[in-house]
Amino acid sequence: MFPDGGQADGPQLNALLQQAQQMQQQLMRAQEELARTEVNGSAGGGLVTATVTGAGEVLSLTIDPRACDPEDTESLADLVVAAIRDATSSAAQLQAEAMGPLAEGLGGAGGLGLPGR
Repeated sequence: MFPDGGQADGPQLNALLQQAQQMQQQLMRAQEELARTEVNGSAGGGLVTATVTGAGEVLSLTIDPRACDPEDTESLADLVVAAIRDATSSAAQLQAEAMGPLAEGLGGAGGLGLPGR
């Protein structure tokens, strides 16, 4: 498991565990920040607007009365879906930006000082 075939000594293991704990705390802070951050998406030139958290939770949906045609509810439904997808896409981009550095810090299996696969 270890490069020299032996076992990790106490200080190395403690440093590894401390690094893992720090990364876990950073990950938790990033997730909390994402849950508090709001992003918007829209469709139909702003006729429908959705607000979601950076974690992807839908918070609100605003529909301009001009988008409400009783004879064409299918188009309204399409606009709602498009607005939510737009907002969710923005949330996913925000997640990638917030979590990317943490994932890079893991560096695959070897980022925590562990040998790669």
